[in-house]
Amino acid sequence: MGTSAGLKTVLNRVASVAPTESTVLILGETGTGKELVAHAIHGRSPRCSRPLVSVNCAAIQPSLIASELFGHEKGAFTGALQQRRGRFELAEGGTIFLDEVGDLPAETQIALLRVLQEREFERVGGSQPIGPTCGYRGHQS
Repeated sequence: MGTSAGLKTVLNRVASVAPTESTVLILGETGTGKELVAHAIHGRSPRCSRPLVSVNCAAIQPSLIASELFGHEKGAFTGALQQRRGRFELAEGGTIFLDEVGDLPAETQIALLRVLQEREFERVGGSQPIGPTCGYRGHQS
């Protein structure tokens, strides 16, 4: 990998946060390896046997991002012919890596803040919270 002082600092931080349940903010310019750091954290965490789901928020149309992240209920909007699990549900028990969060619409950033604070969310068109405090255990209802 490398032996620079900067890389050693990053690897030490990876080792210190990996065993925690903390939300981690990884900062860096495009192409500096943020996703590699996320994989390293996940691989050294108790969640390593569970999924790591990567989402490039800039690559998803703003009108679809909420459904992509949180899922949707059947009938929530035109074309929602069945319930769909979002990326947060797909990552249940594991890790979700959100790249380019700054490109999300403001309303989605607000919903994301709730997920980070409360550890729960609702599917688009839903009224039932989904999260560890709501009895969610990784199955589709």
